[in-house]
Amino acid sequence: MGNMIKVGMADMNTCAGSDAITTLGLGSCIGVVIYDPVKKICGMVHVMLPDSSIIRNNDNPAKFADTGIAKLIDMVCKMGTTKSSLVAKMAGGAQMFAFNSDNDLLKVGQKNAEACRAALRENNIKLIAEDCGDRFGRTIEFYPATNELHIKAIGKPLRII
Repeated sequence: MGNMIKVGMADMNTCAGSDAITTLGLGSCIGVVIYDPVKKICGMVHVMLPDSSIIRNNDNPAKFADTGIAKLIDMVCKMGTTKSSLVAKMAGGAQMFAFNSDNDLLKVGQKNAEACRAALRENNIKLIAEDCGDRFGRTIEFYPATNELHIKAIGKPLRII
């Protein structure tokens, strides 16, 4: 077993081989893993918001689905793979607070998940598995050696996709 690479909120990183990569505390945020299942290299981004165009003067691409996914693809390809070899898995996007409202601004988790799916489609990256929505937070770990995404949530059994 290699090192566990940590990805913070609005952060991204890469790893390969026997190393693994994790992010903690996904509530409405989304953890997206983009990886080459043959070369065993991957990257993870912890997305907080769906669209970078709504925030002015923000220089952190990892914070947003549109810019974070594009940047992560670039980072993973620089590790020695091609965009056409990449696939993705994602988790998070929970609705952490109960409310009765039709206000889309309050549905951050759902909007994040939709934006991540759209960014993956726009970049021709196939989303092969996801665990999004519901009302509970998640911690995820991705193991490139096995291509497994482990999803942990308090009071829930370990889920592997």
